[in-house]
Amino acid sequence: MNKIILPALFLFFASLHTFAQNYPSKPVRVIVPFVAGGAADIVTRVVSQKLGEIWGQQVIIDNRAGAGGNIGGELAAKAAPDGYTLFMTTGSIVTANQHIYRKMPFDPAKDLIAITNVASGPQVLVVTPSFPPKNIKEFIALAKARPHDITYGSAGFSTQTHLAAENFSAATNIDVIHIPYKGEAPAIADVMGGQVQFATANMAAAINFIQQNKLRALGVTSKQRSPQLPNVPAIAETIPGFENIGWFGLMVASGTPREIVEKIYRDTAKALEAPDIKSRFEGLGMVPVGSNPADFAKAIREETERWGKIVRERKLTVD
Repeated sequence: MNKIILPALFLFFASLHTFAQNYPSKPVRVIVPFVAGGAADIVTRVVSQKLGEIWGQQVIIDNRAGAGGNIGGELAAKAAPDGYTLFMTTGSIVTANQHIYRKMPFDPAKDLIAITNVASGPQVLVVTPSFPPKNIKEFIALAKARPHDITYGSAGFSTQTHLAAENFSAATNIDVIHIPYKGEAPAIADVMGGQVQFATANMAAAINFIQQNKLRALGVTSKQRSPQLPNVPAIAETIPGFENIGWFGLMVASGTPREIVEKIYRDTAKALEAPDIKSRFEGLGMVPVGSNPADFAKAIREETERWGKIVRERKLTVD
């Protein structure tokens, strides 16, 4: 029996190795769970261009927005486990959504494999240029004087931009109205147009508009000021200890061969080391990460546990 099984196993694993070495032999799709123009889309396009150069294959961006990222997540989770459909997740989708949504179309822990955390960065609280408050202290004072009157836009319920605003509201004890959008870009557009008063936007999506004076930044959610916006205070300068950092990482359907996962990780890490990619992310106020699959999976598990407690405390649940 063993004389038959052992050679068969050897051939099987040898074929997996060859498959991994030849990967990718055709275009690769990356599902972005939000509309074009937001931070997730921007990060994906930056790294995908470099991966396309490394692989010699086209990397196709597939924007599938809706349900706080769950539509894109479900599509990725149910894709063929061959490494040709990747998923650019944001932190909230695979760490908070399972606590927020009573019915999830997929199980992030069981249906997806962590590959690498691509990049991380803070949010920035931005307001309509004509909005009266000039700093975080004035903003809090106005919000407390006008409870349930000030509105903010987000990329959608349970997204990083929504949860950042929830964290800020909880830390400052203010009562503001959430207006969810189908993506970060339309939310930011409505802040600029005055349809909503503010957003805790990902810096990568908002920085150009801030520099063009189309948005006014009151504070960043990192503990220190951002080098890209040195004149914008950290919210922690007003609310000691406040911090909220977003991240964007690659995942793939469970069942994808480990050799393929490792190759995607290594090639992505290589892409993130490229000087032009580092410079691009730096200009967006973000840091390239490139963590290995084991470390990324561990970070997701730990963050999932933290969000479970926060969601219960804030009662952020939907059917």
